[in-house]
This record gives sequence, structure tokens and C-alpha cells, in this order.
Amino acid sequence: MKAAVLYETNKPLVIEDVAVSKPGPREVLVRTAAAGVCHSDLHFADGSYPYPLPAILGHESAGVVEAVGDMVTYVKPGDHVITCLSAFCGHCEHCLTGHMSLCESPELHRGAEDEPRLADPKAGTPVHQFLNLSSYAEYMLLHEHAIAKIRPDMPLDVAALIGCGVTTGVGAVIHTAKVQPGETVAVIGCGGIGLSAINGAAIAGAGRIIAIDMVPSKLELAKKFGATDVVNAKEVDPVLAVQEMTKGGVHYSFEAIGLKVSAEQSFRMLRSGGTATIIGMIPVGVNIELHGAEFLAERKIQGSRMGSNRFRVDMPRFVDFYLSGKLHLDDMISRRIKLEDVNEGLQALKTGEVARSVIVFD
Repeated sequence: MKAAVLYETNKPLVIEDVAVSKPGPREVLVRTAAAGVCHSDLHFADGSYPYPLPAILGHESAGVVEAVGDMVTYVKPGDHVITCLSAFCGHCEHCLTGHMSLCESPELHRGAEDEPRLADPKAGTPVHQFLNLSSYAEYMLLHEHAIAKIRPDMPLDVAALIGCGVTTGVGAVIHTAKVQPGETVAVIGCGGIGLSAINGAAIAGAGRIIAIDMVPSKLELAKKFGATDVVNAKEVDPVLAVQEMTKGGVHYSFEAIGLKVSAEQSFRMLRSGGTATIIGMIPVGVNIELHGAEFLAERKIQGSRMGSNRFRVDMPRFVDFYLSGKLHLDDMISRRIKLEDVNEGLQALKTGEVARSVIVFD
């Protein structure tokens, strides 16, 4: 199969043939229909987060089940699915206490003595699977606990967005922060995840939703997703602007970029008793600084991993939300590209000019 392989950080991905194994017990072979080009992929491609190489990147995807291995009962060939990097075992402490997105069970992977799921067809050496998925490829060989079955009338190129950005952004609002109707929200960063957080806040009934970015076109797009106000952080201090607009700060802020400065701003723009949720991937080794005295006002800061999801429940519901007009996913897709254009898609993330590029496979 054709796949985009990362051999070295800060180098272009290479499109070449990769061998994919046959489904083993509890494994599913999925023909990839679409894969979103997510900022998280860029963090690994540029070395901000280390990962074993060579690897096939990509983790936000949807496709059609091609074949299943022994003991698979959840899906059958022909079923439409969305993938999720939050693969779960179902019986560890995290899973049993309702925090399945935190599961890191090694049993979801093949053992070192087993044939690798992905390999160099000439040398026979393993190609590492990225975050349980590797969706920059024509096929994905997955544990059955890494997919959610969806209704067949959902367009798969749009469904791919639910695989990461939508689940992460909406989930951070609904599951991690638990925003209540009427409360005030600020979202820093209006890429795919930030727009999803804005959309999630609107669904949750937030009274005021303030979108913050430095790109005017993204701020205009944020209004379509439910933002009631916008702040251009290139023109004004976003903390002061939010404090003035809300007369003291917001109940909830969400940082959807992954930068030290914006993480610190998310905490400073809170009202007393407010909560900042960091969604963005702050690079390894970077520390954030907070004013200790502000904790006396019961301000809080927390992280969110993939929107604290229960993806087999959440993703079919998000599909229903889209088809009923509550999730505005069509506006999130900036362009559709081919696998051969993946490096161009990653480069577009660096400029900050697009919400999402989606790789569409024939």
C-alpha cells in the first residue's frame, strides 16, 4: 500500500510502498477513506514530541472495514468507522473508572516477537505505527478498540474530523470542563480544535463565547461555529480585552494552540473560581509560569487528553449532531488534498492560515 513515511524529523514525509500484515485476533483492516492533517502530526514531524522512526503519521481518519481477524464481534466488512487514538483495553483502572481516554495498555499492540503490523516490504524491518493508527496510508491495521462504528449516510471525508479535532475540542468543553448553560467561555486559537471547542460551547449553551486568534479570517470563521465575540490578539492584549468584555474574566478558558504564552494567558483571563483547560500540546521541556497569589481566588488550570472522551459513545452522537446541523464541520475543511500533497498540508499548518486540510483517498 502507499503511505507517507517519516524517516527524520524536520524532513518531508516520503510517499512509498509499505507492507501491511493480515488481521490477527481482535484486529481490523480498514481501507482509509479520509485523513485530516492535524497540528498534532506536525508536533511529531518537527520533533517537538519524540517518537520512534520510521513511522507513518496520521491519526484523524475514517474509512471502511475491509477484513476482520478472529474474535472480532464489533464490526464486519463494509462497516463505516471513525478511528481514535484513544484505544482502550476495557479492564485497566482508567477504563474501569470511566477514564478510557487515559488507557495505555500494551495489549493493544502486537508483541515484539510477532510480525509487525507495518513493515518495509524490501528489508522486512518494522515501520512504527503512530498512536495506534497511522492513517497517512491507504489501509490501517487496528485493534478493534481503536474504532467507532457510524451510520453509513455520514460523509467519510467529514467524519474523519471527528476522529481527533472535533472529539478533542467538543469533549474538552463538555466532558473535561463541564461547561453549563449561561456561563462565559474564551477559546484561544481558532484552528480545528479551537473551532470545535467553540462549537461545543455553543451546544452546551454557553452565554458568551469569545474567540481569540491573530488571523482575521479565522476569527470570521469562528462566528459560524458559535462565537459571540472575537478578539484579535495581534492588535490588543487578549487578557485585558476578555477581562473588560466580561467585567472580570470568564468562567472557562480553553487554550487550543500549545504555547507557553497562550497557556499563561488562559489562566490570567479567568474570573475568580474560573477554570483554564489546556488542550494544545505544549512542547516537551517547556514550562509555564503562573502567579501563585491568583490561586487564592480559586482559579484552576487543568489538562485535557482527547476531550476526556468515551469515543464509542461520543462519535456516533457527533455524527448525529452534524447531520442535524448542530456541528458545522463543512466550514472546518479548508481544502481536500491527495496523499501526495501531505507535506504541503503540514506546511500550511505552520502558517496558521487553514483550519483543516483533509487527505481524500480514491
